[in-house]
Amino acid sequence: MYNSKSSLLLLLFLINSFIFFCNADSGTKCSNTSSLIGFESNFTMVQHQLRGHFKILDDCTFQVSRFDMLSGSSDVVFWGAVAVDFSNITRGFPISDHRLNQTTYKNASFSIQLLPNVTWDQIKVLSVWDDTTLSDFGHLTLPTNGSDLYPSKVHTVFDNCKNLSGNYRVRWSLNVEDNWIEIGLEAATKTMNYMAFGWANPNRTKELMLGADIAVAAFTEEGRPFVDDFYITSYSECMLHGKDGSAVGVCPDVVYENTTNGMTLNNTKLVYGHRRDGVSFIRFRKPLNSSDDKYDLPVNPAEEMTVIWALGLMKPPDTIRPYYLPQNHGGPMMVAYGHLRLNVSENVDDCFGPLDADDKQDQDLIIASAKVPLVVTTGEALHYPNPPNPSKVLYINKKEAPVLRVERGVPVKFSVQTGHDVALYITSDYLGGNATLRNATETIYSGGPEAEGVMASPYELVWAPDRNTPDQVFYQSLYQPKMGWRVEVVDGGLSDMYNNSVFLDDQQVTFFWTISKDSISIAARGEKKSGYLAIAFGGEMVNSYAYVGWIDNAGKGRLNTYWIDGKDASNVHLTNENLTHVRCKSENGIITFEFTRPFNPSCSSHDKKKECKNILDPTTPLRVVWAMGAKWSEHLSERNMHSVTSQRPVRVMLMRGSSEAEQDLRPVLAVHGFMMFLAWGILLPGGILAARYLKHVKGDGWYQIHVYLQYSGLAIILLAVLFAVAELHGFFVSSLHVKFGIAAIFCACVQPVNAYIRPKKPDHGVEASSNRILWEYFHVNVGRGAIVVGIAALFTGMKHLGERYKGENVHGLSWALIIWFLIGALIVIYLEYRERQRRRDRFLGRGNWVLGNVEEDDSVDLLNPHHASARTGSQNSGLMEVQLEPLSR
Repeated sequence: MYNSKSSLLLLLFLINSFIFFCNADSGTKCSNTSSLIGFESNFTMVQHQLRGHFKILDDCTFQVSRFDMLSGSSDVVFWGAVAVDFSNITRGFPISDHRLNQTTYKNASFSIQLLPNVTWDQIKVLSVWDDTTLSDFGHLTLPTNGSDLYPSKVHTVFDNCKNLSGNYRVRWSLNVEDNWIEIGLEAATKTMNYMAFGWANPNRTKELMLGADIAVAAFTEEGRPFVDDFYITSYSECMLHGKDGSAVGVCPDVVYENTTNGMTLNNTKLVYGHRRDGVSFIRFRKPLNSSDDKYDLPVNPAEEMTVIWALGLMKPPDTIRPYYLPQNHGGPMMVAYGHLRLNVSENVDDCFGPLDADDKQDQDLIIASAKVPLVVTTGEALHYPNPPNPSKVLYINKKEAPVLRVERGVPVKFSVQTGHDVALYITSDYLGGNATLRNATETIYSGGPEAEGVMASPYELVWAPDRNTPDQVFYQSLYQPKMGWRVEVVDGGLSDMYNNSVFLDDQQVTFFWTISKDSISIAARGEKKSGYLAIAFGGEMVNSYAYVGWIDNAGKGRLNTYWIDGKDASNVHLTNENLTHVRCKSENGIITFEFTRPFNPSCSSHDKKKECKNILDPTTPLRVVWAMGAKWSEHLSERNMHSVTSQRPVRVMLMRGSSEAEQDLRPVLAVHGFMMFLAWGILLPGGILAARYLKHVKGDGWYQIHVYLQYSGLAIILLAVLFAVAELHGFFVSSLHVKFGIAAIFCACVQPVNAYIRPKKPDHGVEASSNRILWEYFHVNVGRGAIVVGIAALFTGMKHLGERYKGENVHGLSWALIIWFLIGALIVIYLEYRERQRRRDRFLGRGNWVLGNVEEDDSVDLLNPHHASARTGSQNSGLMEVQLEPLSR
């Protein structure tokens, strides 16, 4: 028993000691020496619908209560600065390690402790700060040296708040002694919409709008807030009668009394107004009991009265009606208009959390056009969307820091007239201002130090966003941060984003591509609804590399690559290609996917992965096939097999930007090949053989045969070329076959010209001139070269035929061509042997009488010019022998 009591007393002593020392430590850390202890203030709203109450508890602790804020980034902190201007607040410092994480705060309360090295005398401005975007969400000013302990009331804070609808609130503070009520109208509505609120005539029980006294608040086209006192006499827009000038409808009070001092009838006084994050807020004051007893209703703060409210479009003034006039609310009750019973003296606060607009961007939107340049200037910052901001910001087409929307593939032209101290550039950085020194990952898409100019000498900057440009970039000044704003990059037509496009087989899929230095960007779009879309590189789906795009169960676009080596689901093997800028989407069931890949996969020489063999050569035609089906998934089954496919591959010429369906040999091209064989395989070689081996035949028959065969062959060649050009819709010097063909045709066309300018044949017994000998050398060698190059063109044409059409008979035709020329070569060898025998017999005196022709024709030495001189000498010797024989008898 004693031991238990002793133990208990010892435990209580230890607990008390622990509490004492903790309090002592706490007192040491957080003393109460600062003159600011007990200071209270409300935050001034700047962005994100921030409201809240601030109180200093001690030297290192403050409390925030009734805190509202829309979510920001993960780097929202409490921030200290010496002043609220742009340069000072951006050079501020975090005062606490507490982060206001990415959530929406609704009437929250919490205590915050300063960092150990921070004291209250270092802080002149306390801000809720987003360090990622250098954004001030809201701030308050601390008094200096004990002065200004009672700061002026913050404009957005009231004593009471009432929800009128899901996106419309009324706030108010009452001062009965001074006979006024301050009202704040707050609505998540469009920029040019009005907010109306007022008291119904207490004598009416229905049609409450008639005889009502309301205030209508809105913003001008320039963004300036205003509020007017209205009186309702009819359910119509305010109209003036022509006879007596009387007004009827929803009209300002001043319209009913057309007097020089009529403005005194407007008993509403604007206090403050702003538009933030898609929410309009206007604060005004009006008397509870006005001197205008004709159009203003007295407000009894002690009793419950009926109030009416509405939201709708505000009509700007014109020459006939010089007032802003509200239009019909045009919406359902309790959404666009309504009424309720309200006692303004009762404390009401049912506004839980900030209003959250669907569209938080209020900046002007400019849609860029390829034809009209955008004029970029600088001007005063009036409504810059991301405070704090410098005093001078960028204007586009006279609009302050608008959102700029551009299309991928459509060039944008800027006329930069910002002055020589502001250089325009398009950047990935949110803040700009030489961000490369601060943000190593910054990407500059266009512009730079040279993009500066003045009105007299503007600089023209052209930027062409492409398919790889992110959805959001920023136009900024190169030297000063936060002068510009956002650029929305949206998809243009695929035909704008890609340099080339063709229809694949059956025109069910469109294939787009753009070639860069080491890569190719590809897109495919189905032309009918499907569950997935696939394109494959190869002659058919089997043994091909396929790219499949589909929408998964979560609605997200997916794109995978596969190697297909069979017709079953088990033969579809997932690969891991190095694809970038991948996108896949479905619009009304039409699937479109895009990706960029290198021509050569980044694989080592020892890597044996299938995707390492998927090499694209832009100079070689790419065979593309397609398939569609109802469903695709990561785990394939027979149900994933396609339901419709292309019937044949399409050969896409990547460099040329064209395509053709792969098919059996076209008849016109078959005629082209046969005509070329007839010319280069029969006629032209036959003409040469006639000139070589038929000179000993009596007469000039050999010459006629030579000329006729050569001209006939040349005519057939030119006609065959025309057939091919017409069938292929153009003349493209891309393949080896075409290059050999051009060389052969050139040599063949040179021969008739060469024959026309040949030097005169020497007289009988006269030695040939040097020009004649040179001509014979040239004529003979060009002719022989033409035959060699022409035969090469025939063989490369057969090879090209096999690559182009995969003809089953191409291999056999090639062997037939080889055999034909081998037979021709054997015939030439035999004829050459006979010719040499004949010459030897003639030289020995035995052969002149065989065919009876000893006369030399015009081209006797065409094919053997190196024997010209020898022949002349031998012939002269023969003649001398004939003349000397009678003398010996």
